[in-house]
Amino acid sequence: MRFVQTGDDAGPGPAGLADAGPLAREFARLTAVLLSSGSVGEVLTRVVGAVRRVVPAADLVSVTLRDETGGFHTPVESGPVASEIDAAQYRSGRGPCVESARADGPALAVADDLRTDGRWPEFAETATRLGYRSVLATSLVPDVHPPRLPGALNVYARPAGAFVPADRDRMLLLATHASLALATCAAVSAAELQEVQLRQAITSRDVIGQAKGILMARRGLTADAAFDVLRRTSQDLNVKLVELAATLTADPGAIDAE
Repeated sequence: MRFVQTGDDAGPGPAGLADAGPLAREFARLTAVLLSSGSVGEVLTRVVGAVRRVVPAADLVSVTLRDETGGFHTPVESGPVASEIDAAQYRSGRGPCVESARADGPALAVADDLRTDGRWPEFAETATRLGYRSVLATSLVPDVHPPRLPGALNVYARPAGAFVPADRDRMLLLATHASLALATCAAVSAAELQEVQLRQAITSRDVIGQAKGILMARRGLTADAAFDVLRRTSQDLNVKLVELAATLTADPGAIDAE
């Protein structure tokens, strides 16, 4: 695997990458696009595309993720056959993708010829029947926050012995890039959620404050007494406090008819 060109074959490139080989430029470009991706789906789609470009033997690419119950699923793949092969592993609970996607699994699981590899018979039968004999799966590092569910980045090839040592190195690097991008995406999503929740909390507080002010002005109540009226009424009507307050602020005269 060549990351840096040497001698006469060095050519122009982006700033800071003038002497970089094509693979280094590909990873630099991938880093930039992954960090600018706005969703988990977008990150995974870009990673699958990158695998197709930097691992020449990859005929199929898929991503295995786990949900909060521990179940496996394939959210992104380069073709429906990949999902079918993955599903054979999920059903049996055995296979390179499943092993790599387990918290205690290997960082890299490889089979050079599924016709002779006896570790995962159910998976091997499906893969070879569909015409694929080589597989390479690398673990996606889980997020630091619970439930810390890992995943796997998987490639399939039709011929036996399709993946060379350089492909394994490239897949490990791609999985690292993908893991960092997914962690960044999750952190951004969490921050956005917290911001939305904060805005909602501030809005709710303001609406309730306005409703209290209306009750205080129209009924001569103290702030505590006005809030108590709102609380009791929301319980009696089985309506959320903030919804009751919003109704009152929209139509302050409604209370005068009571």
